[in-house]
Amino acid sequence: MYSRHGFQLLHSLCQATLEQQTASEASRFKKDWTAAEWSKVMFSDESKFCISFGYQGPRVWRKRGEAHNPHFLRSSVKFPQSVMVCSAMSSAGVGPLCFLRSKVNAAVYQEVLEHFMLPATDQLYGDADFIFQQDLAPAHSAKASSTWFKDHGIPVLNWPANSPDLNPIENLWAIVKRKMRYARPNNAEELKATIRAT
Repeated sequence: MYSRHGFQLLHSLCQATLEQQTASEASRFKKDWTAAEWSKVMFSDESKFCISFGYQGPRVWRKRGEAHNPHFLRSSVKFPQSVMVCSAMSSAGVGPLCFLRSKVNAAVYQEVLEHFMLPATDQLYGDADFIFQQDLAPAHSAKASSTWFKDHGIPVLNWPANSPDLNPIENLWAIVKRKMRYARPNNAEELKATIRAT
């Protein structure tokens, strides 16, 4: 009926979202920096690792109609165990892994900075100048966290919102997850050991 009146059934177009707009801004972010300037940046991020990550279970040969035969079924877990890992990297190397035990708020984040990131910066940069990079997660951008950085004299790179693809540590996390694809940890402790070994 509508086609008689010149209408066509088409997909609606998307209005540019804030994320798309900031992606455009991010593409111009620090594009004129030299390699020497980027080498002073210590990139940080968290990533979640699940026990069942990347493993879809064994494949089986079966005949038609045998899909529900118990011999061909595998168990599944609705909410697999997981661990949240935080680390940092720079052109000078990779910092230690920090396994987070709770949801990250400003207080937890400052403990991570104090006990993992400060030693990592000493290890990677010594007395040399560096700039710390973090995304704009609420714990990172909290006033208490900003105060912590100021109190410790650590400059923070002004990072564009919604731009995780700019952070090179995302590539490191992807490599670790790809290498772990066939690992079969049975619990969170084995998962941590697998991550450390990778």
